[in-house]
Amino acid sequence: MASFVTEVLASSGKLEKEDLSCKISKMSRKVEDAKEEVCDMINKRYSDFLPSLQGSEDLMKQVDEVSKEMEILKNCIETEVQQNIHVAVDEYAKLKQQLEKNTIIITMLGHLKEFHSAKEDFNKALLDKKYVDAANHLERARASVDSLKGWKTSQLPLLSALSSELTVQRENLIYHLGDEWKSLVVWKLPSSKEPAGLKSFLKVELNLTYGSSKDGEPTPPALLRCVLQALAIQGDLQHKIKLFSQVLLKTMLKPLVVYPSLSVRVSEQQGEGTILALQCLEESKEERSAPSQVYSKLLLVLKTLHSHLLDVSIGDKKLSAILGELIWEDISKCIIHECLLYSIPTNSSQLEKYNTVIKETEEFEKSLKEMEFLQGDSTDLLKYARDVNCHFASKKCKDVIVAARKLMTSKMHNTVKITPDYKMRLPKLPAPASEVKVKQETRKEETTIENSKQLSPWSLSLPACRISESVQQLMELALNTLCEAVGSSTQCALQLFFTVRNIFQLFYDVVPTYHKENLLKFPHLAAIQHNNCMYLAHHLLTLGHHFRAHLPQPLSEGVATFVDMVPGFRKLGAQCFLAQMNVQRAELLERLSTAHNFSNLDDEDNYIAASKAVRQVIHQLKQLGTVWQDVLPVGIYCKAMGNLLNTAITEVISKIMMLEDISSEDGEHLHTLCQTIIEECPLVFIPLAEEKKNKKYQEEVPLYVKKWGTFKELVIVLRANLQEIVDRWADSKGPLALEFSSSEMKNLIRALFQNTERRAVALTKIK
Repeated sequence: MASFVTEVLASSGKLEKEDLSCKISKMSRKVEDAKEEVCDMINKRYSDFLPSLQGSEDLMKQVDEVSKEMEILKNCIETEVQQNIHVAVDEYAKLKQQLEKNTIIITMLGHLKEFHSAKEDFNKALLDKKYVDAANHLERARASVDSLKGWKTSQLPLLSALSSELTVQRENLIYHLGDEWKSLVVWKLPSSKEPAGLKSFLKVELNLTYGSSKDGEPTPPALLRCVLQALAIQGDLQHKIKLFSQVLLKTMLKPLVVYPSLSVRVSEQQGEGTILALQCLEESKEERSAPSQVYSKLLLVLKTLHSHLLDVSIGDKKLSAILGELIWEDISKCIIHECLLYSIPTNSSQLEKYNTVIKETEEFEKSLKEMEFLQGDSTDLLKYARDVNCHFASKKCKDVIVAARKLMTSKMHNTVKITPDYKMRLPKLPAPASEVKVKQETRKEETTIENSKQLSPWSLSLPACRISESVQQLMELALNTLCEAVGSSTQCALQLFFTVRNIFQLFYDVVPTYHKENLLKFPHLAAIQHNNCMYLAHHLLTLGHHFRAHLPQPLSEGVATFVDMVPGFRKLGAQCFLAQMNVQRAELLERLSTAHNFSNLDDEDNYIAASKAVRQVIHQLKQLGTVWQDVLPVGIYCKAMGNLLNTAITEVISKIMMLEDISSEDGEHLHTLCQTIIEECPLVFIPLAEEKKNKKYQEEVPLYVKKWGTFKELVIVLRANLQEIVDRWADSKGPLALEFSSSEMKNLIRALFQNTERRAVALTKIK
């Protein structure tokens, strides 16, 4: 209702004036309020701010003044105070440097004073023969000079003079000590021009004098002790003892080891000294000295030296220890190589006796340790003596190899006969414990079970033949070496066993090379070498089995065998003999090549050449028969001769079959030549007197000569007529058809007979 009244009044214009005046009054109030707020704000902002700003400016002025004062103070410090500090430091450094210089000068003056006093004391001690004091004073002087040299700033001209003086005085002391040494230890030696030998060593003499020692002084005397200690202080003792040890080794110790007839004579001279001289009491028949003799002679020398010369302590060490270090290595090597090496037994049965040598060596070293010649527990000398089993094996192996090589390079033609009942003499060995138990268990079974089938006594036996005597000796050498291995230590047994294997390997490598030319040149030697290889292969089959159970492990577990070498030896023997067979075949073919192919034998020259070739072939076969028949086994001999004869007749057959025209006269000549071969060649198969049991076996020539039947048929054809040839052919069923083909037979008929109707008919029947 009100809004409606308002709208009506507004439309009339009366309400507009009242509304404006109201709005203006409201705005005026708002303006007044805003003016008050602005004034208040301006008062706070500006009228209250000015005093605080003024205060801040005053404070800033104070700060600036303080900063200026600090800058002035800083400048003062940098310019004046620091300058005074540098001056103070420089002055302090100069004072310190002066102090150090004064200290150095005082120290150097002290060293110079010490050098002077040491030199004075040295001269006094040297005059009084107080060599130890003199050496100590000289060392004091040396220390002073060394200290002076240690100052790098010192440039004293006097320093070189002090060093020179020190050197002169040292040489003076060494000279005096050398003179004293020469008077106390005097050697008499043979001339250097005199050849070294037993006679020259008899002139060797060592004189150990007491010098000017007083009565009752223990030996070695005080003078000698002083000399040795002074030499030690000056560092010259090692040189003196080294020279002494070299002369001692060369002229006294080593000759005593090498020459059995040399001995030592020790003579005491009352109040003067002791003399050691070499002498020869009697010529020894032994080539080498026994270890006990060597030890006793060496101990006599070393004990004398110890009591009269070397029983002096130098620092924490005795002079005997110094000498021992210098000579022990050389003298122990000499004892080993010149004495112990030759004392090692060559037979295992003597090894037990060698225990005495080991004990003697232990006693020898014990004596040396008591005198302090030796330091430590184990030495090469005692180790060598205790390892006698290894050295025995090594020596034995070396001797065996040398003996084996000598046998292999000896002449092969010295032979021995081997028969089927030949048995190698095997040693009787004790049955192992394991085998004894097995035998005891099997004896009960043997009483109830019998083997009805037994092997022939000739089973696994060698056929009758000839082998080299050296090979039989080689086998005996191998057996003896294996016997030495039985009961030996494991290492010894291994060495000996493999040495035996090396023997056979050496034979395999050496013999074919060493005898190469002779094996090709002489068929006799080739046959012997074949038999040698087969003989060795035969025994190698069972050699390891015989010894295996009696050898230590691992040999007893199957390592001890030679079976692996058997194929190699069989092949070696076969190759050697086959090479000789090839040589013989080549010679047969070469002889037959001079027969002019057996053509035109009606010519006298051609017939003579062919006849000569045939005679040469027969002669060669007979010569081979003579050489081989008593050497090779019967079976091998027959096969070899049959093979060569087969080669010859095969060549003859081929030459005849190649002929295109054979006249009746040629045929007669060919028949004569072939008949000669048929009659004479089988003679090479006739057995020897001791081989009568093999007569039937050897007379079966066709068994070994494949072409023998062919050759005999060819000889028949050469003199047969056409009808006889046709009859022997017998429609490809006769003996002739078994040896020749139809084409070969037809060609032979065409060559032998002229072209006639009868020949044509005969040819038609050959089919």
